[in-house]
Amino acid sequence: MVNAGDRAPDFSLESDSGKTVSLADFPGKTVVLYFYPKDDTPGCTREAQAFSGALRAFTEAGAVVLGVSRDSVERHRKFRDKYDLGVTLLSDPDLAAHNAYGVYGEKSMYGKKVMGTIRSTFVIGPDRAVKHAFSAVKVDGHADEVLALVRGGGREAPPAPPAPGARTNAKSAAKAPAKRAAKAPAKSAAKAPAKTR
Repeated sequence: MVNAGDRAPDFSLESDSGKTVSLADFPGKTVVLYFYPKDDTPGCTREAQAFSGALRAFTEAGAVVLGVSRDSVERHRKFRDKYDLGVTLLSDPDLAAHNAYGVYGEKSMYGKKVMGTIRSTFVIGPDRAVKHAFSAVKVDGHADEVLALVRGGGREAPPAPPAPGARTNAKSAAKAPAKRAAKAPAKSAAKAPAKTR
């Protein structure tokens, strides 16, 4: 599989609009290239809807989003129209791009080993270097994660070391003030009857 730091392989694939799309068509742009197994399946639909929903934000960040699967252009059009998708869908029936990026191979499905598309996403910088590579992607929340990286210029800052005694879980830390605030009225309410005469 292509990794961060590698030169992104070029491709020329037909899109849902009938035009041939290549990586070279987007000079000066960040390209989010995501590979998915099949049109109109639950996970692939949620992923396409998430990227489509965030498309304006990606555009404002100077990025384009391209989805790639083995499906035909006609299937892409039906998929696009059924869910009103905004992302450009590319057809790769011969697996040329899949193989170039190393995203077709053995994977586990319902406990069995099968050959197929490994759901993957590549964030490619304007210099055509791969900034981030995601393999075996979990759909939910993925588009937001990619958008955050694109907005950050394609560079992931290393996590700062936690201060002594600080929480290591950022989510827990963020929730802590809210929890304390929620508990405060409860304690006051509990003490109230004792003060009444």
